[in-house]
Amino acid sequence: MTILEKRKFFIDGEWVDPVEPRDFPVINPATEEQIAVISLGSPADVDRAVAAARKAFESFSRTSLQERIDLLHSIREVYKRRYDEFAEIITAEMGAPKTLSHNAQAVVGIGHLDGVLEGLKEIEWRETLGNGDVVVREPIGVCGLITPWNWPVNQVVLKVLPAIAAGCTMVLKPSELTPLDAMLYAEVLKEAGVPDGVFNLVNGEGPVVGSAMSSHPGIDMMSFTGSTRGGIAVTRDAAATVKRVTLELGGKSPNLVFEDAELEKAVKQGVRHCFQNTGQSCNAPTRMLVQRSVYDRVLDIASEVGKAQKVGDPAEEGRHIGPLVSQQQWDKVQDLIQSGIEEGARLLVGGLGRPEGFNKGYYVRPTIFADVRNDMRIAQEEIFGPVLSIIPFDDEEEAIAIANDTPYGLAAYIQTTDMDRADRVAARLRAGMVRINGSDIGWVSPFGGYKMSGNGREGGRFGIEEFLEIKVISKP
Repeated sequence: MTILEKRKFFIDGEWVDPVEPRDFPVINPATEEQIAVISLGSPADVDRAVAAARKAFESFSRTSLQERIDLLHSIREVYKRRYDEFAEIITAEMGAPKTLSHNAQAVVGIGHLDGVLEGLKEIEWRETLGNGDVVVREPIGVCGLITPWNWPVNQVVLKVLPAIAAGCTMVLKPSELTPLDAMLYAEVLKEAGVPDGVFNLVNGEGPVVGSAMSSHPGIDMMSFTGSTRGGIAVTRDAAATVKRVTLELGGKSPNLVFEDAELEKAVKQGVRHCFQNTGQSCNAPTRMLVQRSVYDRVLDIASEVGKAQKVGDPAEEGRHIGPLVSQQQWDKVQDLIQSGIEEGARLLVGGLGRPEGFNKGYYVRPTIFADVRNDMRIAQEEIFGPVLSIIPFDDEEEAIAIANDTPYGLAAYIQTTDMDRADRVAARLRAGMVRINGSDIGWVSPFGGYKMSGNGREGGRFGIEEFLEIKVISKP
């Protein structure tokens, strides 16, 4: 098998060698075999990338809105031509099944771009206040972007595209576990005509490259997606230079199933959504809160769906789930499943170890726990694997209390045929996104959360505004 040589970084429009090469293997999580080698960067590499971005900002920040719109359209066309390459790379480097990679993982490169184009139409770049003062919106400057491995292209485009739309320049550090899609995106941006220095990419580890970016005096803003622990580190590192920090972090999203819900549909969708992407989604509905009057029926449906969930080779088409991304992630999920067993939750489906028939790859058994208490680790910690906790409640007040009893507040889900109840409950849930009866938010809608799920929003107009400064001009 040929191992791809991807040791270079993209700085000032060119692929350049690292200052000090440090090899790092990229592993296919389905086979545990190396598929590529990258180099891990250093603060010196960050210095070079920031210098290129600062130089480019002088001219790119003064481009017209129409020039940036034309550039976004050009990016869209190049991405469309290379769409299949993204799907294939994501399957290889993170283990997302082929069908999911093509239909969900790769499609975001077009969907979010369209959302940014729509969002640009809604922004008032210059407005006059009632007192005659003029407010203008301007690009914030050089932006440091750090993205995770679970929806890799999704997080790259949710940061790069609004930054370009705003007139900013940037340095991107993708996850070292899934760097290949970001490097392919660098090729797309180059081919689309993004000016040299506007987009720069340095691979590396969070405590080294990420920290160097967060504390760098030449970076004006940090946009981070990843673990809450990582977000705290970025915020601390950024404090000394008082730069803006936006964070999209973890979640422990509740899925409230009331007795009047369409149970069969609601529970099937809830279980499958929890398991999608092998549970590696920050907004996954990992806590199913069920009204006690229908609790036993829900357990029967969930058990049936969970047992039917197939696990398989991500290189094959189908609705199966693939492996977790790494050995470290596999170990973490096993630890949390063990904790659920030890704390007394009832194991309905799955459990410890690999699924039957797998002796290699970071595969886990889709797992469902019943009779979970909300103070258990599996109900409070983000597992990031296909593990569902089912918790009973008696009435609406108790459902809301359990739903909000978490340090996170990214998403919440409500299942009921009573729309008055849906609106009433949605208003009281401490979450940035509430989805009712299987609905989903659109490309132009804001994505983000409350509490320890982060601050700031991504998507459409709201995502662009994060990259803008506000200036007021008064005249005599």
